[in-house]
Parts: sequence; C-alpha cells; structure tokens
Amino acid sequence: MNKEYWFSVIIEPCEEGGYYAECPTLPGCVTQGETYAEAVGNLQDAIRGYVESLLAHGEPIPGKKSRQRYKVELPVSVAA
Repeated sequence: MNKEYWFSVIIEPCEEGGYYAECPTLPGCVTQGETYAEAVGNLQDAIRGYVESLLAHGEPIPGKKSRQRYKVELPVSVAA
C-alpha cells in the first residue's frame, strides 16, 4: 500500500530561462526544468527518490503524512 506525503515546495523562474524547484523540508532536494511542468515533474521524482532512500535506511520522514495548508504569496495584476 502506498503512503501519500505532502511537502511544501518552491518553484521559481530562472533569469536565464527554465525553472528552479526545491523542497526545503528535504535538504538538498533541488532540481530544474525547461518548463514549469517539467520542473514540477522533476521535483516529484526527486522527492520520491529522497523519501524512498529515507525509508530504505530507516530514517524518519520530515513533515506530515497528511495534507496541510500553506500560506503562499501569489502575485495579482489588476488593471488600473
């Protein structure tokens, strides 16, 4: 049976193009992608591998196993 884990992530556009993605809860869990969707997919793969490694070594999984609410900043453009 699969367990579902939820993590807060950061995905930002890079000045040189593409996107940077990281999971601050899992130190060193960072990746990138040419598109937003690719960065998200790459980060999901990186998180999955990180968690599988923790489980294989009997290490605790940081964060909670259930869905959480997060405070996020969202830009909103309004015509003046």
